[in-house]
Amino acid sequence: MSTTTPARTDHEVREAVEQELDWTPDVEALGIGVSVHSGAVTLSGEVKNHAERIAALHAALRVRGVTTVLDDITVHAASGWPVTETDIAKEVQRALRAATNVPESVKAEIDGHTVTLTGEVGWNFERLAAQKAVEYLRGVHFVDNRVSLTARPAARDVELRIKQAITRNALLDADTIHVTADGERVRLTGTVHSWAEKQQAGAIAWASPFASHVDNDILITL
Repeated sequence: MSTTTPARTDHEVREAVEQELDWTPDVEALGIGVSVHSGAVTLSGEVKNHAERIAALHAALRVRGVTTVLDDITVHAASGWPVTETDIAKEVQRALRAATNVPESVKAEIDGHTVTLTGEVGWNFERLAAQKAVEYLRGVHFVDNRVSLTARPAARDVELRIKQAITRNALLDADTIHVTADGERVRLTGTVHSWAEKQQAGAIAWASPFASHVDNDILITL
């Protein structure tokens, strides 16, 4: 006989997020504030680098009952680590060129400690790879990923193909996820039980050779 897991209150979600932050070894939990409203978590405070910021966001998203995470964290680099825009630009270019899954079409602009990625690639995994290649570099506090995908060929059965891929996935309940397409633009709706499931469904849609944009509007419910 199946049982229904009771919904967590905002207070319970906040405590769980704080515990998960404390459990995450690459996060200094004492420097991060947590507030929750209807399952939406806001993280605030200061961290020493962008890598710690990302780790904190991922930690919050792992917690049951979290529907979304708002990032109000600021990066405050440790003293004694002066990094100029020129230094950052050199490291970013070196990292992009060293990554075998990042096409040469990806370019980077540096403004202070913000890296803006532009260009056009064939697949979403290449766009994500470009971001991953630079977001952990010293001196980088924020990455604005504006890389776009090339135009896709038309297909009448794009919705069916994505739905079949979702059905094949062992982590997802295809009956609760709906797919609609308008040309190259795909929209996902429905419900899942965790951020990981929502992310997995989005990755499946992005893998379609007929989608250049995916709106992941799936809701997270218990």
